[in-house]
Amino acid sequence: MPISENLRGILLMCASMAAFTINDTFMKSVTQTLPLFQTIGLRGLIAVVGLAILALATRAFTFRPNRRDAGLILLRSLADIAATIFFLEALLHMPLANLSAILQALPLAITLGAALVFGDRIGWRRMTAILAGLVGVLIIIRPGTEGFDRWSLLGLASVACVVVRDLSVRPLHGAVPSALVALGAAVAVTLMGWTGTAFQGWQTPSAWEAVRILGAGLFLIVGYLSSVAAMRHGDIGLVAPFRYTSLLWAIALGFLVFGNLPDFWTLIGAAIVVAAGLFTLWRERQLRRRTA
Repeated sequence: MPISENLRGILLMCASMAAFTINDTFMKSVTQTLPLFQTIGLRGLIAVVGLAILALATRAFTFRPNRRDAGLILLRSLADIAATIFFLEALLHMPLANLSAILQALPLAITLGAALVFGDRIGWRRMTAILAGLVGVLIIIRPGTEGFDRWSLLGLASVACVVVRDLSVRPLHGAVPSALVALGAAVAVTLMGWTGTAFQGWQTPSAWEAVRILGAGLFLIVGYLSSVAAMRHGDIGLVAPFRYTSLLWAIALGFLVFGNLPDFWTLIGAAIVVAAGLFTLWRERQLRRRTA
């Protein structure tokens, strides 16, 4: 019996979140013993090869972006570089689930960013949800308390960079291939990794470290491809909330691999952020129905 488009989209989104989180787990594990920038560079080579093959298969290289689109792709790539550095540096020093909890604020931050940059209208209900999500993030990082970790600020910086990255593609011409945009960011991040390696130094990876880097690169590609495919199947308003399954994967893998579990306040803060995000997505879906 064939599955529905909505169910296909949900399964793809869940697969994407699982793949991204497994990639994060590999990266957190291997950066305990290998230099950060070297690991980024090696993983990047795998991602670049995979995305280049995809770009060739979809004939993305035949497209020639104009100067405006090229500038937006460059902005996205630079934002992706900064987001990668902030995220992986935070991941190196923070429990996986705690950092994942902070990242759950992304849908709210993107909604607010779209309102500030593009003038998208958000009513008082969605603004209230955004403020509630901010309270949830503050509960997670708890500034001024013993539970506060300065690495949490890098997690927030990563969120800000991802907002810039995602909003920069909105003005792109519709004909710009997604594979070309993703490949541009992958190349930029990989070059950053090798540039950093020149200063940070090189350490020959062991066989097990090499396997984990390979796993990180492969799951990163799977995450990219399945996330794009998820948005092309079913109702986006129904599929998008399943991004939050990444937190469940992060809690499970953080415990199984590193023996870490988030504390009570982190779970409370994450629950507030997720609830606020789900409400925002639900509200957006209701408004689309009214204007349809």
